[in-house]
Amino acid sequence: MLEADRREVYRYLGLRGREPDAGTAQTVEEAVAALQEAVEPKQVSRRFPLKRDGDGGLDIEGLRVQSAALSRNLSGCDEVYLMAATLGLGPDRLIARAQAVGAMHLALALQAASAAMIEAWCDEVNDGLRREAAGRGKVLRPRFSPGYGDFPLDAQTGLFRLLGVQKTIGVTLTDSLLMLPTKSVTAVIGIGDEAIPCPTKCAACNRTDCAFRDERRDTP
Repeated sequence: MLEADRREVYRYLGLRGREPDAGTAQTVEEAVAALQEAVEPKQVSRRFPLKRDGDGGLDIEGLRVQSAALSRNLSGCDEVYLMAATLGLGPDRLIARAQAVGAMHLALALQAASAAMIEAWCDEVNDGLRREAAGRGKVLRPRFSPGYGDFPLDAQTGLFRLLGVQKTIGVTLTDSLLMLPTKSVTAVIGIGDEAIPCPTKCAACNRTDCAFRDERRDTP
């Protein structure tokens, strides 16, 4: 059963380290319980060779990316895992149902809890890949998703193609590069011989004005 880190849930709700009031805490627990019944976690991941070209670009089986932040993250790597993970349609349905009856507090709690829950599911997938890599004497870099830092969102199309995301786990990509179901994530994970400190998550993103920014997330 997937859990949701309550600190993360409250951060997504904008509390930023402050304790929730009793009503908020109760609504969050209601949301988490409902989500645990509704989610259908799925994932797909594959290992690919990583190449670099002369102008600093990255090439993953024909997926070409220009990103200084991702390049730093993948320094010293000659392989990567690509992964995609989803919680399925359950969270979207619960949120839509709450909104339809005007239960906006519950809808917000469901949004926040499902955001924390997809991160927890990605961590589980990541841990499995870490164990697989360790069996080959390798270590992993922090996962890095399109939209972080200067890693362009249009890389989603290449990730979907290489992983066959729609066919394997039922996630589709809209013309505006949004994923459906919405509680879905794609990422690149570097495979190296040694760990190196590198920015990840919020620290790797240049949106310093983001309301959900977590300044604790500096390095792995």
